Amino acid sequence: MERNKERKGMEKLVAHAIRLIDLADYQEESVVSRTIIEKKTGTVTFFAFDEGQGLSEHTAPFDALVYLLEGEAEIVISGKPLRLKEGEMVIMPANQPHALRAVKRFKMILTMIRS
Repeated sequence: MERNKERKGMEKLVAHAIRLIDLADYQEESVVSRTIIEKKTGTVTFFAFDEGQGLSEHTAPFDALVYLLEGEAEIVISGKPLRLKEGEMVIMPANQPHALRAVKRFKMILTMIRS
Protein backbone atom coordinates (compact mmCIF):
# COMPACT_ATOMS: atom_id res chain seq x y z
CA MET A 1 0.00 0.00 0.00
CA GLU A 2 2.73 2.48 1.03
CA ARG A 3 4.70 1.62 -2.13
CA ASN A 4 1.68 2.46 -4.32
CA LYS A 5 1.23 5.79 -2.53
CA GLU A 6 4.89 6.63 -3.23
CA ARG A 7 4.45 5.67 -6.91
CA LYS A 8 1.47 8.03 -7.22
CA GLY A 9 3.60 10.88 -5.89
CA MET A 10 6.28 10.00 -8.44
CA GLU A 11 3.83 10.45 -11.32
CA LYS A 12 3.99 14.20 -10.76
CA LEU A 13 7.76 14.10 -11.31
CA VAL A 14 8.01 11.78 -14.33
CA ALA A 15 8.22 13.51 -17.72
CA HIS A 16 7.63 16.96 -16.20
CA ALA A 17 10.08 19.83 -15.87
CA ILE A 18 10.38 20.91 -12.25
CA ARG A 19 12.84 22.82 -10.09
CA LEU A 20 14.58 20.49 -7.64
CA ILE A 21 14.70 23.23 -5.05
CA ASP A 22 10.88 23.33 -5.00
CA LEU A 23 10.36 19.63 -4.15
CA ALA A 24 9.73 20.44 -0.48
CA ASP A 25 9.78 23.39 1.90
CA TYR A 26 11.78 23.71 5.08
CA GLN A 27 10.07 22.68 8.30
CA GLU A 28 11.06 24.31 11.58
CA GLU A 29 13.59 22.26 13.57
CA SER A 30 13.27 19.34 11.13
CA VAL A 31 14.87 17.45 8.29
CA VAL A 32 12.54 16.81 5.35
CA SER A 33 13.30 14.11 2.80
CA ARG A 34 11.65 13.03 -0.41
CA THR A 35 12.68 10.03 -2.47
CA ILE A 36 12.91 10.91 -6.15
CA ILE A 37 14.19 7.59 -7.54
CA GLU A 38 14.53 4.27 -5.74
CA LYS A 39 15.97 1.32 -7.67
CA LYS A 40 18.04 -1.75 -6.85
CA THR A 41 21.02 0.03 -8.39
CA GLY A 42 20.69 3.24 -6.37
CA THR A 43 18.62 6.11 -5.04
CA VAL A 44 18.19 9.84 -5.52
CA THR A 45 16.78 11.66 -2.50
CA PHE A 46 15.97 15.33 -1.87
CA PHE A 47 16.59 16.76 1.62
CA ALA A 48 15.76 20.09 3.29
CA PHE A 49 17.56 20.73 6.61
CA ASP A 50 16.48 23.55 8.90
CA GLU A 51 19.34 25.52 10.49
CA GLY A 52 21.10 23.51 13.19
CA GLN A 53 19.57 20.20 12.09
CA GLY A 54 21.64 17.30 10.84
CA LEU A 55 22.31 13.60 10.57
CA SER A 56 24.54 12.01 13.18
CA GLU A 57 27.66 10.11 12.20
CA HIS A 58 26.96 6.90 10.30
CA THR A 59 28.34 4.80 7.46
CA ALA A 60 26.84 3.53 4.22
CA PRO A 61 28.03 0.56 2.19
CA PHE A 62 27.98 2.57 -1.07
CA ASP A 63 29.51 5.76 -2.45
CA ALA A 64 27.18 8.77 -2.22
CA LEU A 65 27.23 12.16 -3.91
CA VAL A 66 25.87 15.20 -2.07
CA TYR A 67 24.98 18.29 -4.14
CA LEU A 68 23.85 21.47 -2.35
CA LEU A 69 21.02 23.31 -4.08
CA GLU A 70 21.04 26.22 -1.58
CA GLY A 71 22.29 27.14 1.87
CA GLU A 72 25.39 25.99 3.75
CA ALA A 73 26.29 22.66 5.33
CA GLU A 74 29.12 21.18 7.31
CA ILE A 75 29.85 17.63 6.27
CA VAL A 76 32.37 15.60 8.25
CA ILE A 77 33.88 12.62 6.42
CA SER A 78 36.26 10.38 8.38
CA GLY A 79 36.84 13.19 10.87
CA LYS A 80 37.58 15.81 8.19
CA PRO A 81 35.10 18.75 8.24
CA LEU A 82 34.09 20.32 4.93
CA ARG A 83 31.91 23.39 4.34
CA LEU A 84 29.65 23.15 1.32
CA LYS A 85 27.70 26.05 -0.15
CA GLU A 86 25.13 26.36 -2.91
CA GLY A 87 26.31 24.71 -6.13
CA GLU A 88 29.03 22.62 -4.47
CA MET A 89 29.23 18.85 -4.13
CA VAL A 90 31.21 16.18 -2.37
CA ILE A 91 31.50 12.42 -2.73
CA MET A 92 31.21 10.48 0.51
CA PRO A 93 33.14 7.21 0.06
CA ALA A 94 31.56 3.88 0.96
CA ASN A 95 32.16 2.61 4.50
CA GLN A 96 33.62 5.93 5.72
CA PRO A 97 31.91 7.56 8.71
CA HIS A 98 30.16 10.81 7.83
CA ALA A 99 27.76 13.32 9.38
CA LEU A 100 25.90 16.42 8.14
CA ARG A 101 24.80 19.61 9.90
CA ALA A 102 23.05 22.73 8.62
CA VAL A 103 25.24 25.79 9.27
CA LYS A 104 22.45 27.68 7.48
CA ARG A 105 19.35 25.89 6.36
CA PHE A 106 20.06 24.00 3.16
CA LYS A 107 18.57 21.81 0.47
CA MET A 108 20.50 19.00 -1.16
CA ILE A 109 20.28 16.04 -3.49
CA LEU A 110 21.80 12.76 -2.30
CA THR A 111 22.63 10.26 -5.02
CA MET A 112 23.69 6.80 -3.87
CA ILE A 113 24.95 4.25 -6.39
CA ARG A 114 24.77 0.63 -5.26
CA SER A 115 26.47 -1.08 -8.20
